[in-house]
Amino acid sequence: MICRSADKEYLPITGMPEFNKLSAKLMFGSGSPAIKESRVVTVQCVSGCLSLRVGAEFLAKHYHQHVVYLPEPTYGNHPNLISAAGLTLKTYRYYDPKTLVLDFQGLLEDLGSALTGAIVLFHACGHNPTGVDPTCQQWEQIRQLVRQRGLLPFFDCAYQGLVSGNLDDDAQSIRMFGCDGGECFVAQSYSKNMGLYGERIGSLSIVCKTADVARRVESQLKLIIRPLYSNPPIHGAAIVTAILKDRDLYQKWTNELKAMRDRLVQVRRQLYDSLCNKGTPGDWSHIIKQVGMYSFTGLNKDQVDFLTREYHIYMSSDGRINIGGLSSKAVPYFAGAIHDAVISSLPSSTLA
Repeated sequence: MICRSADKEYLPITGMPEFNKLSAKLMFGSGSPAIKESRVVTVQCVSGCLSLRVGAEFLAKHYHQHVVYLPEPTYGNHPNLISAAGLTLKTYRYYDPKTLVLDFQGLLEDLGSALTGAIVLFHACGHNPTGVDPTCQQWEQIRQLVRQRGLLPFFDCAYQGLVSGNLDDDAQSIRMFGCDGGECFVAQSYSKNMGLYGERIGSLSIVCKTADVARRVESQLKLIIRPLYSNPPIHGAAIVTAILKDRDLYQKWTNELKAMRDRLVQVRRQLYDSLCNKGTPGDWSHIIKQVGMYSFTGLNKDQVDFLTREYHIYMSSDGRINIGGLSSKAVPYFAGAIHDAVISSLPSSTLA
């Protein structure tokens, strides 16, 4: 059906108002007290990257602390986006490469000794690149520590719906912070969960302490956005808005999200079973314990080089793979390659 009312006029500096309203509702929930009290300001941005950059620019101009703590490791573009705004980068422990799980005690220790008032970047769900997320109980401990230490949480949410298959469940970490009366920043992207990569569609939401502060924050965001890109593109926002406000389209989208998530889980299980059936040395249970689109396989650089040289399989040197890019048909070949890479790296005495 042709939409005869569509146009290509400029959007306002802060983007499409209905898109902003629906995006905030998707992130914080329809019953969010912060939304009801008009304490949330949301602006449409150019995907998740510019959402992060606009937030960083705002903090560099208007926040008293210019130190940002990033998880170690984190998405490769995070340091670029945040340091470009003039903020100072530090890290906190997140992933233990020896145990292949969350270093929760290290995380608590590092945030507990962080500079008072510092900004802390969190992955809302589906941590990229590790696929390792805190549990709800651990998130609550993190929230309490962040508030006790006076830290400012800044969430990057790029995979909502692709971790649990449920949009509400994947937003729980953010909603814990969004309903406790404190401040927080959220960068949101529709690239993955709606497949709108090329449309570059996302948003930045800031939860403020009062409605008056929210109004002031919005005016300052306009002053930041105007010289950066003037105003955001219209087409992606129109697509997202059409889906979020239409009950049938929304239901179809959530069904497809669940199917996508289930396929990721299926491929993880298939890879794990294949490695176990081959008797590949090592414990590969981390593959099925990890969540979302990405996995730290546990392969080292030499083993990754072996995969490239002998099997023409290309992946990050740290062993990171995108589970979404692995088909069920390709799993046996991939598992066989991993098996040979691991065997080839063992000492000859071990193989005797």
